[in-house]
Amino acid sequence: MTDRKPRYRTYTSPAGGWGAAAATAKVLMEQSVVGKGSRALLAMNQPGGFKCPSCAFPDATCTKKLEFCENGAKALAHEATKFRVTRDFFAQHSVSDLMQQSDYWLEMQGRLTEPMRYDAATDHYVPVGWDDAFALIGRHLRALDSPHQAEFYTSGRTANETAFLYSIFVREFGTNNFPDCSNMCHEPTSRGLPPAIGIGKGTVVLDDFEHAQAIFLIGHNAGTNAPRMMTPLVEARKRGVPIVAVNPMPERALIQFTEPQDIVQMATLGSTAVTSEFVHIRIGGDLALLKGMMKVMFEREAAGEAVFDHDFIAGHTDGFAALQADVAAQDWDEITAASGLDAAQIRRCAEIYMRSNATIICYGMGVTQHQQGSQLVQQIANLLLLKGNFGKPGAGISPIRGHSNVQGDRTVGIDEKPGAAYLDKVREVFGFEPPRAHGHHSVESIEAMLDGSARVFIGLGGNFVRAVPDTDRAYDAMRQLDLTVGIATKLNRGHLVHGKDALILPVIARSERIETAAGEQFVTIEDSMSNVTASRGVLDPASEHLLPETEIVCRMAMATLPDSKVDWAAYIDDYGLIRDKIAAVYPALYEGFAERIEAPQGFHLDIPPRRRAWATPNGKANFLILPGLAVNAPVDDPAMLRLATVRSHDQFNTTIYSYNDRYRGVYNDRMVLFMNADDIADRGLEAGAKVALETFSDDGARRRVEGLTIIDYPMSRGSVAGYYPELNPLLPLGFYDKTSGCPAAKAIPVRVVAMATVV
Repeated sequence: MTDRKPRYRTYTSPAGGWGAAAATAKVLMEQSVVGKGSRALLAMNQPGGFKCPSCAFPDATCTKKLEFCENGAKALAHEATKFRVTRDFFAQHSVSDLMQQSDYWLEMQGRLTEPMRYDAATDHYVPVGWDDAFALIGRHLRALDSPHQAEFYTSGRTANETAFLYSIFVREFGTNNFPDCSNMCHEPTSRGLPPAIGIGKGTVVLDDFEHAQAIFLIGHNAGTNAPRMMTPLVEARKRGVPIVAVNPMPERALIQFTEPQDIVQMATLGSTAVTSEFVHIRIGGDLALLKGMMKVMFEREAAGEAVFDHDFIAGHTDGFAALQADVAAQDWDEITAASGLDAAQIRRCAEIYMRSNATIICYGMGVTQHQQGSQLVQQIANLLLLKGNFGKPGAGISPIRGHSNVQGDRTVGIDEKPGAAYLDKVREVFGFEPPRAHGHHSVESIEAMLDGSARVFIGLGGNFVRAVPDTDRAYDAMRQLDLTVGIATKLNRGHLVHGKDALILPVIARSERIETAAGEQFVTIEDSMSNVTASRGVLDPASEHLLPETEIVCRMAMATLPDSKVDWAAYIDDYGLIRDKIAAVYPALYEGFAERIEAPQGFHLDIPPRRRAWATPNGKANFLILPGLAVNAPVDDPAMLRLATVRSHDQFNTTIYSYNDRYRGVYNDRMVLFMNADDIADRGLEAGAKVALETFSDDGARRRVEGLTIIDYPMSRGSVAGYYPELNPLLPLGFYDKTSGCPAAKAIPVRVVAMATVV
């Protein structure tokens, strides 16, 4: 595929529809799993089956026979693939040779089949027995001067049972170093929302979409990153519900969408116009939009209209007067300049919001990945609080999270800043004193590697080194370590950028059966709307040498903690025992876990704001202030553009399914730069030109990516976009939200340099 000539053309068909059906069939054929994959798809997201290994959007009522989307099918096909990475593969390819291959090529080699250890003498991975692998991990961890010299990463695919035991193992070992995939995406939700509404989660359930009178979508691309979300959006639009999409680049699925399960629409080649108002925001302009909408509301109240829910504000909130003063201080000219919008459109958005008595606001990483992403999330909560849009049907805040159990992992203990009450419960249930000092988030873990204070990295899933910022520095950091461990289903870059000792430990996948001495086991998953459901694999494991993630965690603990107070061996066989311990540590959330999980639809975790209860220090929902209109540090240079790194439609996180991005009209290329026509002309450039991007930064480092092809795309002025992770080298390690640690990947200050002038 990479040998084909790049092509760029405008995509004019609706998203979804026959294009999605064809893409699903194509990926099943490419991975040679048409029969097996098709059967597995019928079990995905169904009672008694397994949960989609892709996004975290919840299932519907599971009354549909086909409860999956195109990108879920891609994730399954690549997981169920017939291709295998064996010991012969590693004998044929040195690590140095593999480093020259693309991420796509590595992905396409197939499933890992047995544990491997890096041999420095030959620069090859060689087979290692499971017992020897665990013994090596134990020796390295026990040899550390301090438990805090180890970093324990978690991917969002990790099930609740495994993540819970991982958190117990690491805390008994003695540290809270839990860099996590949520650090790179929705950590501002986890850290920003609790001071506002008392919980770091969304308050919406799927049923609320049926009762909403208005829906706002800010900074996310549902058609690619959460395609099953398109169904409730289409249904809402058919009922006449206004849908406002706020984004610096128009996304095809939010403009026109054909639901693949709508037989009539498919047969007639019909579609639904999803967005009723597209707000072409400038990158970083969301705060100005939100304050502009609130300014309109305060103006209308001052004119005598009843706009706010005063009873709700008086009975449930604090800080209203401070918010009013902050909004009044904003000037309309500054609001329009910062947002890139005209005042008339901001007023239309405010009008839609004011007319609605039940509004949902959904947001994604276009909101969270800014230097003040946590505070920006709080401004969305402010807007919702003004009209009492919590604790009633059809209303609330809805972060659209990425990986399938990233929220669940945090719920059951993957947290570098654990609360005292949780730690007290761990001590009570397991009989050891857990560490109280805060640990490292992802950026801090890289900083610890660079300064030599971290010596071991264990990655429970994921592709950490490709997901984090500042790629070159991240590579240097990982290579300084004594040991790196990659627990994974597929080969990725993280296995090639490794420490002096390195292990690849292959695991049973989400779609595969887990058999133990106690019989077949299942795991549980929490979706982005706090529903907990069972997941039972239906396929045979890809190799007889694979182990379940839970067993790997238990055996690492047994090898590291010979005097452990935890009965790790028991948890290897019986996952029900793990769920009992989860219920013991989290009685308010998981009481009766064993019985409740037997329900076909699982159960919903308690979200206090749905009851208009606020677990904040003052017992109120709080209006929180972010002065001014900027969410990123200014750069005083007229050449500066804000870069957002984005995913293609044929991609999930760092996993590249192909070099195509059909909804944006890109084929056979990922080294592209989406750019506004006026911004192109202002720089004396033209579409199709090859350019470099350089980062404005104050740390003295030069960050540059070359060989990008300009694509004339309807970006907002001053905003450009390109693909992640290829453009991660441009994101400085220190350019992140200090409240949450989330890298500001949607606001990187860059300049465009014509390749002919690059020295």
